[in-house]
Amino acid sequence: MRLLFLFTSLFSTIFTAAQPGSWVAQIHRTDGNNIHFTFDWKTEKDAPVWYIKNAGETIRVDNIQQTGDSLIVQMPVFESQFRLSLINKKISGVWVKRGAEKTQALAFSAAPGNNRFTTKAVAAKNISGRWAVTFGNGENAEASVGEFVQKGSHITGTFLTATGDYRYQEGIVTKDSVLLSGFDGGHAYFFKALIADANTITGGVFYAGGTSQEKWTAVKNNNAKLSTEPAAMFVKPGQEKLNFTFKNLEGQPVSINDDRFKNKVVIIQLMGSWCPNCMDETAFLSDYYNKNKQRGIEIIALAYEYTTNWERSISSLKKFKQRFNVQYTILNTEVTVGDSLHTEKTLPQVTQIKTFPSTIIIDKKGKIRKLDTEFNGPATGAHYTVYKKDFEHTVDELLREN
Repeated sequence: MRLLFLFTSLFSTIFTAAQPGSWVAQIHRTDGNNIHFTFDWKTEKDAPVWYIKNAGETIRVDNIQQTGDSLIVQMPVFESQFRLSLINKKISGVWVKRGAEKTQALAFSAAPGNNRFTTKAVAAKNISGRWAVTFGNGENAEASVGEFVQKGSHITGTFLTATGDYRYQEGIVTKDSVLLSGFDGGHAYFFKALIADANTITGGVFYAGGTSQEKWTAVKNNNAKLSTEPAAMFVKPGQEKLNFTFKNLEGQPVSINDDRFKNKVVIIQLMGSWCPNCMDETAFLSDYYNKNKQRGIEIIALAYEYTTNWERSISSLKKFKQRFNVQYTILNTEVTVGDSLHTEKTLPQVTQIKTFPSTIIIDKKGKIRKLDTEFNGPATGAHYTVYKKDFEHTVDELLREN
Protein backbone atom coordinates (compact mmCIF):
# COMPACT_ATOMS: atom_id res chain seq x y z
CA MET A 1 0.00 0.00 0.00
CA ARG A 2 2.79 2.42 0.90
CA LEU A 3 4.57 1.71 -2.38
CA LEU A 4 1.35 2.30 -4.29
CA PHE A 5 0.80 5.54 -2.36
CA LEU A 6 4.33 6.77 -3.19
CA PHE A 7 3.89 5.89 -6.87
CA THR A 8 0.51 7.64 -7.04
CA SER A 9 1.87 10.69 -5.23
CA LEU A 10 4.86 10.96 -7.55
CA PHE A 11 2.64 10.50 -10.61
CA SER A 12 0.27 13.19 -9.32
CA THR A 13 3.16 15.53 -8.51
CA ILE A 14 4.62 15.22 -11.99
CA PHE A 15 1.34 16.01 -13.70
CA THR A 16 0.58 18.82 -11.27
CA ALA A 17 3.96 20.33 -12.12
CA ALA A 18 3.09 20.10 -15.79
CA GLN A 19 0.13 22.45 -15.35
CA PRO A 20 -2.43 21.14 -17.86
CA GLY A 21 -3.16 23.79 -20.48
CA SER A 22 -1.77 24.92 -23.83
CA TRP A 23 1.82 24.08 -24.76
CA VAL A 24 4.21 25.00 -27.56
CA ALA A 25 6.52 22.13 -28.53
CA GLN A 26 9.72 21.95 -30.54
CA ILE A 27 11.47 19.00 -32.14
CA HIS A 28 15.10 20.12 -32.24
CA ARG A 29 17.18 19.71 -35.37
CA THR A 30 20.95 20.03 -35.18
CA ASP A 31 20.83 22.82 -37.80
CA GLY A 32 18.57 24.91 -35.55
CA ASN A 33 15.53 24.74 -37.82
CA ASN A 34 13.30 23.32 -35.14
CA ILE A 35 9.87 21.91 -35.97
CA HIS A 36 7.12 23.56 -33.91
CA PHE A 37 3.66 22.35 -33.00
CA THR A 38 1.12 22.97 -30.24
CA PHE A 39 -0.88 20.72 -27.96
CA ASP A 40 -3.37 20.97 -25.14
CA TRP A 41 -2.68 18.98 -21.98
CA LYS A 42 -5.85 17.90 -20.20
CA THR A 43 -6.92 15.56 -17.43
CA GLU A 44 -9.78 13.23 -18.26
CA LYS A 45 -11.03 10.66 -15.74
CA ASP A 46 -7.94 11.36 -13.62
CA ALA A 47 -5.65 10.49 -16.53
CA PRO A 48 -3.48 12.77 -18.71
CA VAL A 49 -4.46 13.34 -22.34
CA TRP A 50 -2.74 15.36 -25.06
CA TYR A 51 -4.52 16.97 -28.00
CA ILE A 52 -2.00 17.77 -30.74
CA LYS A 53 -3.26 20.53 -33.01
CA ASN A 54 -2.46 21.26 -36.66
CA ALA A 55 -4.77 23.65 -38.48
CA GLY A 56 -8.08 21.75 -38.82
CA GLU A 57 -6.82 18.54 -37.22
CA THR A 58 -6.75 17.47 -33.56
CA ILE A 59 -4.98 14.23 -32.60
CA ARG A 60 -5.98 12.71 -29.29
CA VAL A 61 -3.12 11.02 -27.41
CA ASP A 62 -4.21 9.06 -24.34
CA ASN A 63 -1.43 6.49 -23.90
CA ILE A 64 0.70 8.44 -21.42
CA GLN A 65 2.56 6.42 -18.81
CA GLN A 66 5.16 6.97 -16.12
CA THR A 67 8.40 4.98 -16.05
CA GLY A 68 10.53 5.94 -13.09
CA ASP A 69 10.80 9.72 -13.13
CA SER A 70 10.02 9.93 -16.85
CA LEU A 71 6.84 10.12 -18.93
CA ILE A 72 6.30 7.99 -22.00
CA VAL A 73 3.84 9.51 -24.48
CA GLN A 74 2.98 6.90 -27.08
CA MET A 75 1.54 8.22 -30.34
CA PRO A 76 -1.73 6.55 -31.35
CA VAL A 77 -0.96 5.53 -34.95
CA PHE A 78 2.72 5.50 -35.80
CA GLU A 79 5.71 3.79 -34.19
CA SER A 80 6.79 6.85 -32.26
CA GLN A 81 6.83 8.14 -28.71
CA PHE A 82 8.09 10.94 -26.50
CA ARG A 83 10.31 10.15 -23.50
CA LEU A 84 10.09 13.15 -21.22
CA SER A 85 11.03 14.78 -17.96
CA LEU A 86 9.29 17.75 -16.32
CA ILE A 87 11.56 20.36 -14.74
CA ASN A 88 10.51 23.84 -13.59
CA LYS A 89 7.18 23.57 -15.40
CA LYS A 90 8.93 22.83 -18.69
CA ILE A 91 9.17 19.60 -20.65
CA SER A 92 12.36 18.19 -22.09
CA GLY A 93 13.33 14.86 -23.56
CA VAL A 94 13.43 13.07 -26.89
CA TRP A 95 11.09 12.12 -29.69
CA VAL A 96 11.80 8.54 -30.76
CA LYS A 97 10.60 7.19 -34.09
CA ARG A 98 11.21 3.72 -35.49
CA GLY A 99 12.00 3.49 -39.18
CA ALA A 100 12.58 0.75 -41.70
CA GLU A 101 16.24 0.26 -40.76
CA LYS A 102 16.98 2.42 -37.73
CA THR A 103 15.41 4.29 -34.86
CA GLN A 104 15.66 8.09 -34.85
CA ALA A 105 15.87 10.07 -31.61
CA LEU A 106 15.59 13.87 -31.65
CA ALA A 107 15.72 16.31 -28.76
CA PHE A 108 12.35 17.68 -27.73
CA SER A 109 11.13 20.50 -25.51
CA ALA A 110 7.86 22.22 -24.66
CA ALA A 111 6.75 25.18 -22.60
CA PRO A 112 3.38 26.70 -21.74
CA GLY A 113 2.01 28.86 -24.56
CA ASN A 114 -0.47 29.14 -27.42
CA ASN A 115 1.41 30.23 -30.55
CA ARG A 116 3.66 27.81 -32.41
CA PHE A 117 5.54 30.77 -33.86
CA THR A 118 5.80 34.19 -32.22
CA THR A 119 6.39 37.53 -33.88
CA LYS A 120 5.74 41.19 -33.26
CA ALA A 121 5.98 42.00 -36.94
CA VAL A 122 2.78 42.55 -38.89
CA ALA A 123 2.34 40.56 -42.10
CA ALA A 124 3.21 42.76 -45.04
CA LYS A 125 1.65 40.46 -47.64
CA ASN A 126 -1.22 37.99 -47.95
CA ILE A 127 -0.51 34.76 -49.84
CA SER A 128 -3.95 33.18 -49.69
CA GLY A 129 -4.79 31.17 -52.80
CA ARG A 130 -3.33 28.56 -55.13
CA TRP A 131 0.35 28.38 -56.02
CA ALA A 132 2.43 26.38 -58.48
CA VAL A 133 5.23 25.02 -56.29
CA THR A 134 8.55 23.46 -57.28
CA PHE A 135 10.46 21.31 -54.81
CA GLY A 136 14.15 20.74 -55.59
CA ASN A 137 15.78 21.89 -58.80
CA GLY A 138 17.19 20.61 -62.06
CA GLU A 139 16.53 16.95 -62.86
CA ASN A 140 15.24 16.34 -59.34
CA ALA A 141 12.62 19.09 -59.47
CA GLU A 142 9.09 18.03 -58.50
CA ALA A 143 5.98 19.99 -59.39
CA SER A 144 3.50 20.55 -56.59
CA VAL A 145 0.53 22.76 -55.75
CA GLY A 146 0.33 24.86 -52.60
CA GLU A 147 -2.96 26.11 -51.21
CA PHE A 148 -3.01 28.61 -48.35
CA VAL A 149 -5.56 30.53 -46.31
CA GLN A 150 -4.18 33.57 -44.51
CA LYS A 151 -6.06 35.67 -41.95
CA GLY A 152 -3.95 38.49 -40.61
CA SER A 153 -0.61 36.89 -39.74
CA HIS A 154 -2.07 33.40 -39.22
CA ILE A 155 -1.85 30.95 -42.10
CA THR A 156 -2.94 27.38 -42.76
CA GLY A 157 -2.53 25.24 -45.84
CA THR A 158 -0.95 22.24 -47.47
CA PHE A 159 1.04 21.07 -50.47
CA LEU A 160 -0.40 18.62 -53.00
CA THR A 161 1.98 16.37 -54.94
CA ALA A 162 1.51 13.57 -57.45
CA THR A 163 2.21 11.07 -54.66
CA GLY A 164 0.10 12.61 -51.88
CA ASP A 165 -0.42 15.76 -49.84
CA TYR A 166 1.57 17.07 -46.88
CA ARG A 167 -1.53 17.13 -44.68
CA TYR A 168 -2.25 19.92 -42.20
CA GLN A 169 0.27 22.76 -41.98
CA GLU A 170 -0.09 25.86 -39.82
CA GLY A 171 1.99 28.94 -39.09
CA ILE A 172 2.46 32.66 -39.62
CA VAL A 173 3.35 35.29 -42.15
CA THR A 174 5.71 37.84 -40.65
CA LYS A 175 6.78 40.84 -42.70
CA ASP A 176 8.00 39.16 -45.91
CA SER A 177 8.42 35.59 -44.63
CA VAL A 178 6.17 32.55 -44.25
CA LEU A 179 6.64 29.81 -41.64
CA LEU A 180 4.54 26.63 -41.69
CA SER A 181 4.84 23.43 -39.70
CA GLY A 182 2.97 20.24 -38.92
CA PHE A 183 3.37 17.14 -36.74
CA ASP A 184 1.12 14.07 -36.90
CA GLY A 185 3.02 11.72 -34.62
CA GLY A 186 5.13 10.13 -37.30
CA HIS A 187 6.07 13.00 -39.56
CA ALA A 188 7.51 16.38 -38.59
CA TYR A 189 7.60 19.12 -41.24
CA PHE A 190 8.74 22.74 -41.36
CA PHE A 191 8.44 25.01 -44.40
CA LYS A 192 9.91 28.50 -44.57
CA ALA A 193 10.38 30.97 -47.43
CA LEU A 194 10.56 34.62 -48.46
CA ILE A 195 7.58 36.35 -50.08
CA ALA A 196 9.16 38.38 -52.87
CA ASP A 197 5.89 39.90 -54.06
CA ALA A 198 2.18 39.09 -54.42
CA ASN A 199 2.96 36.43 -57.03
CA THR A 200 6.35 35.04 -56.06
CA ILE A 201 7.72 33.00 -53.15
CA THR A 202 11.48 32.43 -53.19
CA GLY A 203 14.30 30.97 -51.12
CA GLY A 204 12.10 28.32 -49.60
CA VAL A 205 13.47 25.39 -47.59
CA PHE A 206 11.45 22.35 -46.55
CA TYR A 207 12.76 20.56 -43.44
CA ALA A 208 11.58 17.05 -42.56
CA GLY A 209 12.53 15.02 -39.52
CA GLY A 210 16.01 15.41 -38.12
CA THR A 211 18.16 15.89 -41.21
CA SER A 212 16.22 16.10 -44.46
CA GLN A 213 15.90 19.41 -46.28
CA GLU A 214 14.90 20.52 -49.76
CA LYS A 215 14.61 23.85 -51.57
CA TRP A 216 11.27 25.14 -52.83
CA THR A 217 9.84 28.10 -54.72
CA ALA A 218 6.32 29.07 -55.78
CA VAL A 219 4.46 31.23 -58.29
CA LYS A 220 0.86 32.34 -57.80
CA ASN A 221 -1.34 30.44 -60.24
CA ASN A 222 -5.04 29.90 -59.63
CA ASN A 223 -5.08 27.26 -62.39
CA ALA A 224 -2.08 25.25 -61.21
CA LYS A 225 -2.55 21.52 -61.77
CA LEU A 226 -0.65 18.37 -60.94
CA SER A 227 0.54 15.79 -63.43
CA THR A 228 -0.75 12.32 -62.59
CA GLU A 229 1.95 10.61 -64.64
CA PRO A 230 4.59 10.20 -61.88
CA ALA A 231 2.27 8.02 -59.78
CA ALA A 232 0.18 6.36 -62.50
CA MET A 233 -0.43 2.61 -62.36
CA PHE A 234 -1.91 0.43 -65.13
CA VAL A 235 -3.19 -3.08 -65.76
CA LYS A 236 -0.65 -5.07 -67.74
CA PRO A 237 -1.65 -6.30 -71.22
CA GLY A 238 -3.54 -9.57 -71.12
CA GLN A 239 -4.43 -9.19 -67.44
CA GLU A 240 -7.85 -8.34 -66.07
CA LYS A 241 -8.10 -10.03 -62.65
CA LEU A 242 -5.98 -10.02 -59.52
CA ASN A 243 -4.92 -13.30 -57.92
CA PHE A 244 -3.48 -13.13 -54.41
CA THR A 245 -3.56 -14.83 -51.02
CA PHE A 246 -2.08 -13.24 -47.89
CA LYS A 247 -2.55 -13.68 -44.15
CA ASN A 248 -4.88 -11.53 -42.08
CA LEU A 249 -3.93 -10.09 -38.70
CA GLU A 250 -4.78 -13.40 -37.03
CA GLY A 251 -2.44 -15.30 -39.35
CA GLN A 252 -5.19 -16.91 -41.43
CA PRO A 253 -4.89 -16.97 -45.26
CA VAL A 254 -7.38 -14.86 -47.20
CA SER A 255 -7.69 -14.93 -51.00
CA ILE A 256 -9.31 -12.50 -53.38
CA ASN A 257 -10.91 -15.64 -54.85
CA ASP A 258 -12.73 -16.53 -51.61
CA ASP A 259 -16.52 -16.84 -51.84
CA ARG A 260 -17.10 -13.82 -49.58
CA PHE A 261 -15.75 -11.51 -52.32
CA LYS A 262 -17.63 -13.03 -55.26
CA ASN A 263 -20.37 -11.00 -56.95
CA LYS A 264 -19.35 -7.93 -54.96
CA VAL A 265 -17.62 -4.67 -55.75
CA VAL A 266 -14.23 -4.96 -54.05
CA ILE A 267 -11.92 -2.07 -53.23
CA ILE A 268 -8.25 -3.05 -52.80
CA GLN A 269 -6.44 -0.52 -50.62
CA LEU A 270 -2.64 -0.48 -50.98
CA MET A 271 -1.34 0.96 -47.72
CA GLY A 272 1.09 0.84 -44.82
CA SER A 273 0.79 1.71 -41.15
CA TRP A 274 3.75 4.09 -41.56
CA CYS A 275 1.99 6.19 -44.22
CA PRO A 276 0.38 9.55 -43.28
CA ASN A 277 -1.95 9.71 -46.29
CA CYS A 278 -2.93 6.08 -45.67
CA MET A 279 -4.10 7.23 -42.25
CA ASP A 280 -6.48 9.72 -43.90
CA GLU A 281 -7.66 7.26 -46.54
CA THR A 282 -8.28 4.58 -43.91
CA ALA A 283 -10.41 6.99 -41.89
CA PHE A 284 -12.50 7.65 -45.02
CA LEU A 285 -12.73 4.01 -46.15
CA SER A 286 -13.56 2.75 -42.67
CA ASP A 287 -16.47 5.15 -42.36
CA TYR A 288 -17.60 4.44 -45.92
CA TYR A 289 -17.50 0.66 -45.41
CA ASN A 290 -19.42 0.75 -42.14
CA LYS A 291 -22.18 2.72 -43.85
CA ASN A 292 -22.29 0.80 -47.14
CA LYS A 293 -21.14 -2.81 -46.62
CA GLN A 294 -24.72 -4.09 -46.77
CA ARG A 295 -24.92 -2.92 -50.40
CA GLY A 296 -22.55 -5.62 -51.66
CA ILE A 297 -19.21 -3.92 -51.06
CA GLU A 298 -16.00 -5.34 -49.63
CA ILE A 299 -12.66 -3.70 -48.91
CA ILE A 300 -9.32 -5.45 -48.61
CA ALA A 301 -6.29 -3.54 -47.35
CA LEU A 302 -2.95 -4.92 -48.52
CA ALA A 303 -0.25 -3.73 -46.13
CA TYR A 304 3.35 -3.10 -47.15
CA GLU A 305 5.22 -2.54 -43.91
CA TYR A 306 8.73 -1.39 -43.01
CA THR A 307 10.05 -4.89 -42.31
CA THR A 308 9.18 -8.53 -42.80
CA ASN A 309 9.09 -9.05 -39.03
CA TRP A 310 5.61 -10.49 -38.52
CA GLU A 311 5.18 -9.45 -34.88
CA ARG A 312 6.27 -5.86 -35.47
CA SER A 313 4.06 -5.46 -38.55
CA ILE A 314 1.01 -7.01 -36.93
CA SER A 315 1.43 -4.86 -33.81
CA SER A 316 1.45 -1.69 -35.93
CA LEU A 317 -1.46 -2.83 -38.10
CA LYS A 318 -3.59 -3.76 -35.09
CA LYS A 319 -3.01 -0.32 -33.61
CA PHE A 320 -3.94 1.20 -36.98
CA LYS A 321 -7.09 -0.95 -37.13
CA GLN A 322 -8.18 0.03 -33.62
CA ARG A 323 -7.56 3.73 -34.17
CA PHE A 324 -9.89 3.92 -37.17
CA ASN A 325 -12.38 1.20 -36.17
CA VAL A 326 -11.55 -0.76 -39.31
CA GLN A 327 -14.09 -3.52 -39.87
CA TYR A 328 -12.89 -4.57 -43.32
CA THR A 329 -10.13 -7.08 -44.05
CA ILE A 330 -6.48 -6.12 -43.53
CA LEU A 331 -3.84 -8.44 -44.95
CA ASN A 332 -0.10 -8.34 -44.31
CA THR A 333 1.69 -8.97 -47.60
CA GLU A 334 4.95 -9.66 -45.73
CA VAL A 335 6.67 -7.69 -48.49
CA THR A 336 8.26 -4.41 -47.46
CA VAL A 337 7.51 -1.06 -49.00
CA GLY A 338 11.24 -0.67 -49.65
CA ASP A 339 11.49 -3.90 -51.64
CA SER A 340 12.14 -2.92 -55.27
CA LEU A 341 10.08 -5.94 -56.34
CA HIS A 342 7.11 -5.29 -54.03
CA THR A 343 4.71 -5.07 -56.99
CA GLU A 344 5.98 -8.17 -58.76
CA LYS A 345 5.85 -10.18 -55.53
CA THR A 346 2.29 -9.20 -54.64
CA LEU A 347 0.31 -7.87 -57.62
CA PRO A 348 2.13 -8.90 -60.82
CA GLN A 349 -0.97 -8.09 -62.88
CA VAL A 350 -0.34 -4.33 -62.60
CA THR A 351 2.55 -1.99 -63.30
CA GLN A 352 4.74 -0.56 -60.56
CA ILE A 353 3.04 0.61 -57.36
CA LYS A 354 4.61 4.05 -56.98
CA THR A 355 2.57 5.69 -54.26
CA PHE A 356 0.77 4.81 -51.06
CA PRO A 357 -2.13 4.86 -50.68
CA SER A 358 -3.43 3.63 -54.01
CA THR A 359 -6.67 1.78 -54.70
CA ILE A 360 -7.76 -0.84 -57.20
CA ILE A 361 -11.50 -1.17 -57.74
CA ILE A 362 -12.86 -4.53 -58.94
CA ASP A 363 -16.33 -5.15 -60.36
CA LYS A 364 -18.76 -7.95 -59.49
CA LYS A 365 -17.14 -10.25 -62.06
CA GLY A 366 -13.72 -9.81 -60.50
CA LYS A 367 -12.36 -7.60 -63.26
CA ILE A 368 -10.16 -4.58 -62.56
CA ARG A 369 -12.14 -1.47 -63.46
CA LYS A 370 -10.17 1.40 -61.96
CA LEU A 371 -6.70 2.07 -60.58
CA ASP A 372 -6.63 5.22 -58.49
CA THR A 373 -3.37 6.83 -57.37
CA GLU A 374 -4.77 10.31 -56.78
CA PHE A 375 -5.95 10.33 -53.18
CA ASN A 376 -6.36 13.83 -51.72
CA GLY A 377 -6.82 13.93 -47.95
CA PRO A 378 -9.04 16.15 -45.79
CA ALA A 379 -6.33 18.80 -45.46
CA THR A 380 -6.85 19.59 -49.17
CA GLY A 381 -10.40 20.82 -48.60
CA ALA A 382 -12.32 20.95 -51.87
CA HIS A 383 -10.01 18.37 -53.46
CA TYR A 384 -10.95 15.87 -50.75
CA THR A 385 -14.63 16.54 -51.42
CA VAL A 386 -14.12 15.88 -55.13
CA TYR A 387 -12.17 12.70 -54.41
CA LYS A 388 -14.93 11.30 -52.20
CA LYS A 389 -17.60 12.21 -54.74
CA ASP A 390 -15.70 10.51 -57.59
CA PHE A 391 -15.02 7.42 -55.48
CA GLU A 392 -18.66 7.05 -54.48
CA HIS A 393 -19.81 7.59 -58.06
CA THR A 394 -17.49 4.85 -59.35
CA VAL A 395 -18.68 2.35 -56.75
CA ASP A 396 -22.33 3.25 -57.29
CA GLU A 397 -22.00 2.68 -61.04
CA LEU A 398 -20.39 -0.73 -60.52
CA LEU A 399 -23.10 -1.75 -58.04
CA ARG A 400 -25.75 -1.07 -60.69
CA GLU A 401 -24.15 -3.52 -63.10
CA ASN A 402 -25.39 -7.10 -63.30
